[in-house]
Amino acid sequence: MTYPLHLELAGKRVLVVGAGTVAERRIRGLLTADADIVVVAPSATEAIRTWSEAGLIVWRQRDFDYSDVIGAWLVHAATDCSEVNNAAADEATRRRVWAVRADRLGDARTPAVASIDGVTVSVTTGDPRRTQVVRDSVALGIQDGSLTSRPHRRRQRGSVVLIGGGPGEADLITVRGRRELLSADVIVYDRLAPTALLELADPDVELIDAAKSPGLHTLSQDEINDVIVDRALNGLRVARLKGGDPFVLGRGSEEVLACSEAGIPVEVIPGVTSAVSGPAAAGIPVTHRGVTAGFVVISGHALGDVAPLAATDLTLVVLMGVGRLAALSAALIEAGKDASTPVALIERAYCPDQRVTIGTLASITSAAERAGVVNPAIIVVGEVVNVPALAADAQFASQQAGDSRVTVDA
Repeated sequence: MTYPLHLELAGKRVLVVGAGTVAERRIRGLLTADADIVVVAPSATEAIRTWSEAGLIVWRQRDFDYSDVIGAWLVHAATDCSEVNNAAADEATRRRVWAVRADRLGDARTPAVASIDGVTVSVTTGDPRRTQVVRDSVALGIQDGSLTSRPHRRRQRGSVVLIGGGPGEADLITVRGRRELLSADVIVYDRLAPTALLELADPDVELIDAAKSPGLHTLSQDEINDVIVDRALNGLRVARLKGGDPFVLGRGSEEVLACSEAGIPVEVIPGVTSAVSGPAAAGIPVTHRGVTAGFVVISGHALGDVAPLAATDLTLVVLMGVGRLAALSAALIEAGKDASTPVALIERAYCPDQRVTIGTLASITSAAERAGVVNPAIIVVGEVVNVPALAADAQFASQQAGDSRVTVDA
């Protein structure tokens, strides 16, 4: 059993015997550690030659001599000759200097190392391949947030990060979004955010429900702004977790302005907006060559003048519009949109109980009433709903959505 230890090498003499590719990798790490590096070898790789010419290392262009170990604090024996490595390691041991051998285990060993967000991970197993696999797995876990690296100390200055949670399923948040979420001291979350991730938060993380649903607000927008500003002013890292993307009808810009006015550092991590991911879950592309070259996203809360929308061939995506579906359909038809234009309603996209209801502007309201369509749901209006082999194929849509039911009402 070995004793793990990290060494502070800044300004300390490190002797590297050998100047091939293995030695080059060791030297690269030693340069990062600001070591005083002396290399002994008759020939060297191009990189080692360049470092020598730049004065970053000292290269003694000759064979190893026992006197090279004098003054060294650490020795790396990294030649392709066992006899030379033996000589260097034995002399280091005789002088009570740590020696690392590249060809077999020695008195000291160099672990596989990764540095992520101020965390240094070093792994050694005795099996180089397994060591690298374990190192990479741990590093990935820190990067994607599955292994938390939240600092357990009060920060000198608070800050806020707005995180787009994507469609709602926990594995559809971005890697950076998940990492930042699980590094926060406070999480303020919405109803449509991937709340399953909250179970992974440390026990001392404050969780604040800012859920909003039609006619019922746990916190008003002003109260949400006050909460995130207050916690950040107290030196905490605040994660504001939203569904979809914070800047697509998510009022994220209002929260950014509130933080900016209070002098609080704030950043935004985008998420996959439901305007695109919701239709995709049902196999509906918002654009398709030969059908439409673009799409428009609007809020169902305030329809406004729909005449420009009725006159275009662009796909229309409506968020938060189930309660205004009848008014939307009637207004589009009145403004000149063909009553036979296909419409799809995607409920609870990517969830096990996802459901898709398909009809036309003329029939979708009655179809939605019969199916009992409720929020959260995305409305898609346009010919992309009937793209062959996608949403128009009920069997395909059912396979895409798992246990979803598809109602087609022409």
